Amino acid sequence: MALGLRFFTCLVFTVCIVASADAAISCGTVASSLAPCANYLSKGGVVPGPCCEGVKSLNGMAQTTPDRQQACRCLQSTAKGLSGLDPSLASGLPGKCGVSIPYPISMSTNCDNVK
Repeated sequence: MALGLRFFTCLVFTVCIVASADAAISCGTVASSLAPCANYLSKGGVVPGPCCEGVKSLNGMAQTTPDRQQACRCLQSTAKGLSGLDPSLASGLPGKCGVSIPYPISMSTNCDNVK
């Protein structure tokens, strides 16, 4: 678990370095907002309250097209580095937290088309 968390943190910092300059939202913000969701996204169960708080906070921060596109890219980059991530749990997370987002949470989502 600790090794996975270290890898996740390193991956997020790497992605932050190459993040888009147009977006005000950073991959670090995305990662810290969703960090409480990590266990749920791999094992399922009850969605933790802090996870939903992070999802709602992130949704509130991503108000512009560049921010939503950057958040999408960060989510995909981070997900690629996580072993054991259940894609169906990830795609259903916004709905479980009562949040509606304008694009599907999926590795196949083209983030450039997110408006």
